[in-house]
Amino acid sequence: MVTIPQYGIRLVRESEFRYANKKITGAEAVCDLLQTIGLHEKATEEFYSIYLSTKNDVLGVEMISRGTLTASLVHPREVFKGALLANAYALILAHNHPSGNVEPSNADKQVTAILTKAGNILDVKILDHVIIGSKEGYYSFRDHSLI
Repeated sequence: MVTIPQYGIRLVRESEFRYANKKITGAEAVCDLLQTIGLHEKATEEFYSIYLSTKNDVLGVEMISRGTLTASLVHPREVFKGALLANAYALILAHNHPSGNVEPSNADKQVTAILTKAGNILDVKILDHVIIGSKEGYYSFRDHSLI
């Protein structure tokens, strides 16, 4: 006879921060939200998921990965794990470019395409991918018709 582990899975609140508005209305609001946690000042790339309800209210924010000066490793499994546990209807993806240049790299475009396809399979919509620069600028994949 073998012993089989029985698991329970939970979403754990690690911390919280105050923000003036609970609803995301566009890329500018995403930029403002992430500047609240200082993403535009980070020296390395950090990739975040913002979990949204059906009414675009923020359910939570999760840092998916922390990378180097020029790259951050992102995998669909890590992006959607928390989203499913939070019962998110949709996600907004975001990361920073410490260089300040908000233009997406080819890797940024590839990751966005992969995550959008995964979201379609899981029925969790990717509404946007926003790149935050160090000088308060941002780039929205949605605003540039890339999502």
